[in-house]
Amino acid sequence: MDNRSFFFKAGKVRSALGAVFLLTLTGCVGYVDGPSAGVYVAPPVVQVGFVAQDDYVYYPNYQVYYSNSRHQYAYQDGRTWVSRPAPQHVSVNVLQASPSVRMDFHDSPANHHAAVVKQYPKNWSPNGSNQGQKQNHDGDQRDQPRDNNGR
Repeated sequence: MDNRSFFFKAGKVRSALGAVFLLTLTGCVGYVDGPSAGVYVAPPVVQVGFVAQDDYVYYPNYQVYYSNSRHQYAYQDGRTWVSRPAPQHVSVNVLQASPSVRMDFHDSPANHHAAVVKQYPKNWSPNGSNQGQKQNHDGDQRDQPRDNNGR
């Protein structure tokens, strides 16, 4: 067998394989419209769960909010509100040892901060004139429940 005959036969084989390949692809086009019998289609995934509302503790001395549900600290960084796993410019231990107030709003602190700062200035303490009051979602004060001794 000479070289021309070998290349001619190899070319025929390649052409035949190419034709089979094209026929295979062309034959599949008719079945693209929908799944064929025996094809498993998984049902949509539905997640059911509890979505915790934000609940904030405010630290007036540092103007920092802590969300117990998110485990994040929210505060202003310049003119932008940020939420991070640790407060800036103060350690968590120092922050937690400072006076704090539980807030009664469940959305962004940015929406309430102007009223909160007026009610709880930087040097606020629980022994001051704001004792026993809690911030509600409208920025108004309301009395906290007191025990039998008026505390």
